[in-house]
Amino acid sequence: MQQYNSIKQKYPDTMLLFRVGDFYETFGEDAHISSKVLDIVLTKRSNGSASEVALAGFPHHALDNYLPRLVHAGYRVAVCDQLEDPKATKGIVKRGVTELVTPGLSFHDQVLAGNRNNYLAAILEGKKQVGIAFLDISTGEFSCTNTSKLGANKLLQSYEPKELLYCKNQKNAIQYYQLPKSINYLDEWAFGYDFAIEKLTTHFQSKNLKGFGIDNLREGICCAGAILQYLEDTVHLQIGHINAISRISEEKYMWLDAFTVRNLELIHAQHQDGVSLLQVLDHTLTPMGARMLKKWIVLPLIELKEITKRQEMVQAFMEHPELMQFMQEVLAKMPDLERLTAKLAAKRINPKECNALKDAVNLIHQVRQKLDSEAEDKLASLNNIWRDCGPLSEKLEDWLKPGAGMLVNLGQIIQDGVDEELDELRTIAFSTKDI
Repeated sequence: MQQYNSIKQKYPDTMLLFRVGDFYETFGEDAHISSKVLDIVLTKRSNGSASEVALAGFPHHALDNYLPRLVHAGYRVAVCDQLEDPKATKGIVKRGVTELVTPGLSFHDQVLAGNRNNYLAAILEGKKQVGIAFLDISTGEFSCTNTSKLGANKLLQSYEPKELLYCKNQKNAIQYYQLPKSINYLDEWAFGYDFAIEKLTTHFQSKNLKGFGIDNLREGICCAGAILQYLEDTVHLQIGHINAISRISEEKYMWLDAFTVRNLELIHAQHQDGVSLLQVLDHTLTPMGARMLKKWIVLPLIELKEITKRQEMVQAFMEHPELMQFMQEVLAKMPDLERLTAKLAAKRINPKECNALKDAVNLIHQVRQKLDSEAEDKLASLNNIWRDCGPLSEKLEDWLKPGAGMLVNLGQIIQDGVDEELDELRTIAFSTKDI
């Protein structure tokens, strides 16, 4: 319990799942909350003295079932694992937080909706303008802008972030905005301008922010810096897939308020048996397409040049029905490439997902070949947006077994002949009778 309390002190506003043997256990107030949210038994245990402490837990293999329910309820969850083999350790096993999941920061498929982005937002009120930034860590999408209070509220309504970061000294003004369930208040220094500039330029390895088109967005930069600090606070350190930040331009999009989105039934129908515009239009075949379509609907273009460009691309496919059918057949097989590459960069990808990534790369190669041989003009230009990832596909093909599962500890992942020591250990483990 001393070990538990010392770790809990570092994460006071977080639900701590504490690994004890084959169980994740919660204690005290966390136990009361988890028993209600997860519908698990609340019990008590002695903590080494005359007093007792509330306890509620679940088997470790059920983490993927229970963790999403806590996050969807609006809680931040710290997963504390055993960092040593209990059998080889005398005394207390070393433990530490290996993952901190919040409503706005997650890579878990069970937490994320495939057809929706999962945004973390930060907002800061300046003297004349309001800064706002959005990050979807599951895809690497990062953006910010400066606007009015009304404009910031419209963006919050359109992006629908799952979690919001706010400056502690501005608590009194937060009630103006449409707020998610989860709100976290950061110290004023986390929203500092100089701090944000250093944080962003260090992360992007750039001298300044002019190349991203946000260098004049003082408050927006402060919000983006606060988001990067929050990633560090929540032990999200592998974030190489967040390799750019863009400006949300008021000149490019029409920012719709909640009244308009609701009354036009753009995303949700007002009546139980109603149908929204999104439901009518969404014939997308991939999660990436579904997320993009939703964003296009709530942030419609107002630049004629960009509108025409989209229409011409659609027309080009309509004029080549065989090519369009081929693309539909390929896309129907495509996994969620955006989130797979994010997991890869964050070192959270499992063997089964590596094989899915290999399949996605092979599908892209098929598309490139088809466009090279049959497409003209606008459709052929699509090849410019894809890199040739053939070497990656070949390496995954040579290294991974086709039936590799999700769990590393079950083995059957790496092909024979990849590593001599591994082959030798396999022979000792499974073929000693043949020697």
